[in-house]
Amino acid sequence: MSETANEELIKIKEEAKKVASELVLASGISKGDILVVGCSSSEVTGKKIGTFSSVEVAEAVFEGIYEVTSKEKIFLAAQCCEHLNRALIIERKAANKYGLDEVNVIPQPKAGGSFATTAYARFKHPVAVEYVKADAGIDIGDTLIGMHLRSVAVPVRLSVNSIGNAHVVCARTRAKFVGGERAVYNQELL
Repeated sequence: MSETANEELIKIKEEAKKVASELVLASGISKGDILVVGCSSSEVTGKKIGTFSSVEVAEAVFEGIYEVTSKEKIFLAAQCCEHLNRALIIERKAANKYGLDEVNVIPQPKAGGSFATTAYARFKHPVAVEYVKADAGIDIGDTLIGMHLRSVAVPVRLSVNSIGNAHVVCARTRAKFVGGERAVYNQELL
């Protein structure tokens, strides 16, 4: 790998780490919560989603995010691409805690995506599941993670809005409001 390519991967890792750090702080997620991440390594490299899968780029993004989630003891859920119906790779401990049914698939760079493939290789006890209801999420390259967020999703604006060349959108979730004009709400749940 050339020195320039290595520098670019280091930059991507640092951008991903900064996004994850800022989102954890802004969203209030904590130990035992789930952070869902969808990542198009193609988009990070400046290519169209699904056309230029890069394990090296996915590894850099994963390392930056996983450093933060591991430190905070937050479960990371890696969304697979549409070829696997956006199934997720998650630690078995999280699947057990949340009662998630395991499905049988092992992601590959071109069938699941490089980010999910990396998560499967790096997690201690990876499993694939069809759905999660995550507490927050990072969408890298417009991968459409909304189906895996709890209701109600709220956009979170960060100081970083891209990783490499990929557009980044983040969200947190909050409890639904019920009641009406006479209702009083717990400000800590906003």
